[in-house]
Parts: sequence; C-alpha cells; structure tokens
Amino acid sequence: MRDRNANRRIRLLLVIFALVFAGTLARAVWLQGVRAASLGRMAERQHRESIVIPAGRGTIFDTNGVQLAIGEQTTTVYADPRQLTDPRAVAAAAHQYFGVNANQLYPQLLNRHEQFVYIQRFADPKSASQFLAKGFTGVNSYPEEKRAYPQGNVAAQVIGFAGTDNQGLSGLEIQYNKQLSGTPGKQTIVRDPFGRAINVVSATPEQQGQNLVTTIDNTIQANAEQVLRQTVKTWHAKSATAVVLDPHTGAILAMAQAPGYNANNTSQASFALQRNRAVTDSYEPGSTFKLVTIGGALSTGTVTPHTKFTLPYQIKVADRTVHDAEPRGTETLSVSQILSHSSNVGAVTIAEKLGAPQVMNWIQKFGFGSLTGIDFPGESPGQVLPLAQWSGSTIGNVPIGQGIAVTPIQLAAAYGAIANGGVWVQPHLVERIGGRVNRDIKKRRIVSPAIDQELKTMLTGVVDEHGATGTEAAIPGYTVAGKTGTAQVPGPHGYTTGQYVASFIGMVPVKTPRILIVVTVYEPHSQIYGGIVAAPAFAQIAKFDLQYMAVPPDAPVSAPHP
Repeated sequence: MRDRNANRRIRLLLVIFALVFAGTLARAVWLQGVRAASLGRMAERQHRESIVIPAGRGTIFDTNGVQLAIGEQTTTVYADPRQLTDPRAVAAAAHQYFGVNANQLYPQLLNRHEQFVYIQRFADPKSASQFLAKGFTGVNSYPEEKRAYPQGNVAAQVIGFAGTDNQGLSGLEIQYNKQLSGTPGKQTIVRDPFGRAINVVSATPEQQGQNLVTTIDNTIQANAEQVLRQTVKTWHAKSATAVVLDPHTGAILAMAQAPGYNANNTSQASFALQRNRAVTDSYEPGSTFKLVTIGGALSTGTVTPHTKFTLPYQIKVADRTVHDAEPRGTETLSVSQILSHSSNVGAVTIAEKLGAPQVMNWIQKFGFGSLTGIDFPGESPGQVLPLAQWSGSTIGNVPIGQGIAVTPIQLAAAYGAIANGGVWVQPHLVERIGGRVNRDIKKRRIVSPAIDQELKTMLTGVVDEHGATGTEAAIPGYTVAGKTGTAQVPGPHGYTTGQYVASFIGMVPVKTPRILIVVTVYEPHSQIYGGIVAAPAFAQIAKFDLQYMAVPPDAPVSAPHP
C-alpha cells in the first residue's frame, strides 16, 4: 500500500514536470518565434541612443588669411546615471582629471531619472583620454568645438563671440551665424548593458560651416587700437573709435575701439565694452558735418569756393545766437576759408542762402538718417529731425552739426564718397563667404566730379593752410584732406557742461586716396578740440598705414631751415 502511494506521487510529479516543461517550451517557441522581432526591437530601444554630432564652425580670417576666430577641438564627457555602477568613483576621478567639484557632481550622478549628465564640457582631449581610460560603465564622450580668438583683443568688438553652444551671440559671429554654423550630424547607436557601443543603427554626416574672409587687416587694426589706447590715456578720455576705410571699394580695413577687451574672456567684459560704437552709437558730429552744407551749396550753384561773405563774430538765428569757436572781429572769408577755419557763422550763412528744404535734401543724399547697410548687427541710422519739425532756429544748428546725430560709419561713408570722386560706396566687413565673393555692394553718385574736386581742394586747405584747424593731421611727404569736429555732448536738459566729442576725418593721398580715416574721441579732458585731440591720432594711424601699404609719397618734404 505504501509502495503504491509512492508510485502515484512520482507519476504525479512527472506529469507536473512534463506540463511545466511543455509550458516553458511553448513559451520559448512563442518568444523566439512569434515575438522575437518585436522583443528584439524593444530591447534595442532600451539601449539605443541618439547623439547629435556638432558641425565644425567656420573660421573667420582677416583679409590676409590671419585667423581671427577658430574652433578648438575639445572632448565633452558625460554620463548616463541609469547605467553607472560606481558614481562615487566617477565623481572622484572627475575632480582628479578635470578639477570638477565632486560634491556637486556626485548627487547628479545618483539621479536615476536622468539619462544625461555633463561630467566635463569642452575638456582638454588629453585629460579626457586619461579619464576615459578608467573604463567607467555608463560614461561616454563626443568631440566638440570650442570657439577661440587667437588675436585676443584685436577686433574683438567687430568679430563678436559665440556662446557655449557654438552659436553666434554678437558681431560678425551672429551676423553670419547661419553660414558659419553648418549643419549638425546625427548618429543612432546601440549600447550593451555596460554602456559600450555595439552597433550604429543610422548616421547622418555633419556639414562643416563656411569660412569668412573679412576686409579687416589685422596689422592695421592692431595699430589703430594701440593709437586709440594712447590717445585715451593722453587726454583722459572716456573712449575712442577709429574707422579705416578703402573709399574706392567700401572695404573696412580697421574698425578700432578703446578701451577694448579680450574676446576669449567675454563674460568679464561689460556690455558697453562689447558694443561696436562705430556702428551702433550716434553722436553730434559738430563741424565735420559742414561738408554737407557746403557740398550742397556748391552743387546747386548757390556759391563757389571763392564766394566771399563778410561775417561778424556772431549772428542771430530766430531765438538762437550762433558764434564762432574763437572771439574775432568782423572778417571777410571765402567759402574755402569758411571751411578751413571752421566758421560756424559762415556755415550758417551759407545754409540760410541754400534754404532749409535743400539742406535737408543734401543731408539725405549724403546718407544721414539712414542705415549704410553695413553687414553688422545693430546699426543705428542716427537721428535727423524731419523737415516738418524744424523750428526757426534749426537752420542755425543742424548745418554746423548740432541737433543731429550720426555714426562714425555714416561719416566715413559720406567722406568716402568725396575721396572716391563723388560716388558713395556701401561700407562692408566681409569679403568672401566660403568660395563666394561678396559682390552685393551698393553705389550711388552724390556730387559731380567737378564739385568733388573742389571739395577735395577745400578740405586740403583744412590741413595745410596757415591758421586752419587741422594742421596737426599733416603727414610729411603726403597730401592730406580732412575736417575737424568739436561738439558738446547733449543731455536730458540741454548740453552737458564740460563734455565734448573731438573728431577728425581725413583722406590721403588726396589725388587718389588710398585710405580714409575717422577718429572720434569721447569726452577728452585738458583739451577738447578735434584739431588738437583727434587730428594727431589720425596722423599716427595714417602714417603707419601708408608705410605698411607701401603707398608712395605724393608731396615734396620741405627741407629743414639751416
């Protein structure tokens, strides 16, 4: 009886084992046969990872091929907390190789809800290689570029900078961000439980960004910045700008500013330092604006360079009294002398003869109140009061550069037209994009060749006539034409006492100008006049540039007296 019960139990267990085995076999057949494909896809998805491969950002060059902005190759190291087996060791190693704060990193690595945590972004490739050699499970890396500026301070406000995502944030970096950025690639990979890549499911290659070749000459730019730094120091000025322009092509050879900043340390520079004031900031131009009034009067036949006016020291214009900078008696001056001696009374007298509608017409012809269209973000159109809003006294201040605001680049383009035979050429900063030459440069005639020649001759007198305002801009061996400017700084309640903008704009050599230079010095002390503060800086910049560009002298140098 006992043996029979035992046999029954054994047979029951055999049946149970057989049923379990049959069920297991059936399940295995189901999983491996019917569900194999879908389960395989599910498993693959659980270990699949999509990685964006950043495109290399294009290099920015100066006109001679000097690198102004480049992409430095770095390695970005990251972790997937869900796959980490030893977060504490990873945090400790990150501190050892990258200097990362382990106490801050460690809690992030413990967060199993996250799939991606930066261990170190833009790491030195050598340090990253040593760290990765530790073989931590769940730790991976990818190559990434970091924007760098080899020239440091040189042209920092022009080039601008790119952020940590390698996207342009200011200057040419943002103006041409689309062309520089390229198109990122993408890789979808499958990893094993240890985080190792075992298969690449799909891959889209990245497309590198295009290179930019600018019109900036690094040597001319660096010299202009050095001269401006010295000028600011000498006159204890707030700041200074300079534009060096090729008047025939509109190419900007230098767009300098002082004080400056190192483009590799942008986070430490204030927004005021980062601004490219030659393009974004306007100011009252003072006497440099007299070119518009006199150019218009000559072009309409209202006056000739030899037309004479008997001028008192001051005149009344509606409720405003206009006087010259220095006290004097009543004088008879020609139009040429009015320009060379920078007579406010003379310029207003000519403007009244020309008439307000024509004055406004010539303001617009010379491009003031409008954008030049320079390829740089944030350009200001300046400030021009519409003719309908002119009062009786407006004709007494606008023609002498008061009650109107311009930018240095507008002034450079306007005087550049006189240097270029009367033809205005749109200023620009980029010469080539990838393999394409920038040919979309606008041009228009402002004055006739005959009037242009008269203006050149008159502007030459500003520099070489005895008693003229621009004699400090003279350069031995070269003819120079230009104009001084001195203007008060307007405030919320009229002009600010003791604050001035001193400027000089000139072209050299006069017969066929190779360069046109605008120097603007904001709030100098001790001296305020453009002929004293800005003209010497112009001469220093121009003398260096002429020698650097190997421009032959066009005027004999007077022999020294025995």
